[in-house]
Amino acid sequence: MRSTALVNQYYFYCQDRNFGPFFLKFCSYFPYNAKLCLNGHEYAKCQLRQAGIGFEALDNGFVSCQHPQRLQALCEGLSAEKIEALFRHWLDVLPHPFSQADRQAGYTYDLSILQAEFSLTQILDRPLTGRLFFEQVIRENLDLGRPDQVQLIFKRRVTKSTPGTFRTRVITEGVTPSLHVYYKSSKIKQYHKEVPGQPLTGARAETTINNARDFSIGKRLCNLPKLRQVGFPANRRLLEVERLSHDPSIGEAAFQQIHQPQKVNGQRIPALRSTDPRVLVLWSALVMFRLLPSGFASRDFRRELAALSGEPPATMTPGRVSYDLRRLRLHGMIERLPGTHRYQVTETGLRVALFFTRVHARLFRPALSEFMPHSPPVDSQLRQAFEKLEAEINHRLEQEKLCV
Repeated sequence: MRSTALVNQYYFYCQDRNFGPFFLKFCSYFPYNAKLCLNGHEYAKCQLRQAGIGFEALDNGFVSCQHPQRLQALCEGLSAEKIEALFRHWLDVLPHPFSQADRQAGYTYDLSILQAEFSLTQILDRPLTGRLFFEQVIRENLDLGRPDQVQLIFKRRVTKSTPGTFRTRVITEGVTPSLHVYYKSSKIKQYHKEVPGQPLTGARAETTINNARDFSIGKRLCNLPKLRQVGFPANRRLLEVERLSHDPSIGEAAFQQIHQPQKVNGQRIPALRSTDPRVLVLWSALVMFRLLPSGFASRDFRRELAALSGEPPATMTPGRVSYDLRRLRLHGMIERLPGTHRYQVTETGLRVALFFTRVHARLFRPALSEFMPHSPPVDSQLRQAFEKLEAEINHRLEQEKLCV
């Protein structure tokens, strides 16, 4: 009669001179399985310390290293033979189910690969850049789990008879999302990683192979070089397959350059905030003056500003107009024609002015008029959506007993 029983597992958490922290687990029940778990990044850090090479560590990675080529060589030098030597050394030190007589009779452990992880970490300049980039990667690559994409990443043909569910998952833990793509019982994961205490960020791709036979490779430890030829190239191919319709960091940098105060040649430039009515008037004027072949003068600008803002021309003092012209010029929206006191609108100025004036006129004003309370039309889809959202929030608050 079959039955189940709880079996004791004995864990040994060890510190090795060459490999750093690792653990060994022994099962007390026949056939006395054992499990070795180690971290290649810890091995690399130990080797760097012994070689006297300075480095700055990241969780399972490196931010910087004095000799990157040497670090790469050390990582590539982590071989099956070195792992085997580590295991045999600690078998002689630790107690385990096989006695000396068992070993003399030929009973011993043979290492196989239960799980192998291969990672690629790219260090970016700023956390904001990294978050924007990774959010865009997730948004535009949700089809990575399709069979035609998976076979490009893992370089394996996928047919109708290939086992496994091919899918893409976006998992959010806290505020850090991760992108998961599956092939049989293996997967590749990509996630954004900030560097604690540093103005840097990392984008990591990590291939996890849970069954070497997914790639027609044996499970014994001697097959580690073949698995490396699967895991590391898969990380690279993931980046090659991914696509972005635009670079989000460029747009963010342009937005901040306009909406934040700047310094040019020691001169402080006030921001051009798109929600400021005065700035909207300035941009509307730029759209009008763009078509003038000989540019415009300060008095022309003053007259149009008064008309667009609905103010008497007398309120547009020369000092006020000079302030606005200087702000536009230092932000690169206009430039002075050589040898004159006239200005012309730059290509950047025209595009920025067109964009923000159209967004304000065609998006902000119509949308706000629809979903604000007590504003017609009451049957607006946008307003109904906001009312539904508000009702769901109130319902959640009642469930959590947060309403007073």
